[in-house]
Amino acid sequence: MASVSLSEAEKVYIVHGVQEDLRVDGRGCEDYRCVEVETDVVSNTSGSARVKLGHTDILVGVKAEMGTPKLEKPNEGYLEFFVDCSANATPEFEGRGGDDLGTEIANTLYRIFNNKSSIDLRSLCISPQEHCWVLYVDVLLLECGGNLFDAISIAVKAALFNTRIPRVRVLEDEEGSKDIELSDDPYDCMRLSVDNVPCIVTLCKIGCRHVVDATLQEEACSLASLLVSVTSRGVVTCLRKVGKGSLDPESIFEMMESSKRVGKVLHMSLQSVLHKEESLGPKRPKVGFLG
Repeated sequence: MASVSLSEAEKVYIVHGVQEDLRVDGRGCEDYRCVEVETDVVSNTSGSARVKLGHTDILVGVKAEMGTPKLEKPNEGYLEFFVDCSANATPEFEGRGGDDLGTEIANTLYRIFNNKSSIDLRSLCISPQEHCWVLYVDVLLLECGGNLFDAISIAVKAALFNTRIPRVRVLEDEEGSKDIELSDDPYDCMRLSVDNVPCIVTLCKIGCRHVVDATLQEEACSLASLLVSVTSRGVVTCLRKVGKGSLDPESIFEMMESSKRVGKVLHMSLQSVLHKEESLGPKRPKVGFLG
């Protein structure tokens, strides 16, 4: 993961500021930086989104393809996650430097979506045991400037909101063989409900307090972080501790409570932006991920 080197004096300055609820950029401990969200930025996908959070830049594309349901879940479709850490994001990703981080992020996304409430996977089933929609979610890290997991989760939710899946009809002939017919109308499509899709809120323990949306400099002052996946209703669906340091039970409880408060506001703001952008229709000005 991208990192920076700080002197001891710089670390002391950051830590003391956090204790006073005043961070280097003027935010409080539970304040996010400005998040830029844009959907429908890649033309050859079923849905896409770009999220810029500080100096972190994420691009997510979703492709819907037909596949066969898994044996253990014959009535459901499923999601597949792929994460690519671009060498342009940070020099540390050159060669195979980003492979481990990419695998870690993909595994975290699998854990978050490994429950029935996040996405209605039954709606992705076309005919039980035979055909279903498989959503391939491709995550590209364009730039790393701290707080990767939060930015990625926001981008994934925005891309799934933007995803449009063609409607299909299953036709059966007299002999019982089935044929699948896709609708020709581009507006005749199925949308996914993302109301229960969680977002990750990462809380970094710095000194005796914790902060959300940490910068690279703040991450360098933190020995332990807690990744909390929270729904729009403030329900915690997944927890994961990262870093070499330890967290006492009281700190974990406080961090979870913070994640619920912050998560609710984050979801509300994201939904508002997504619905506002969609209401502008196809004529809305597009910046694109190269803008």
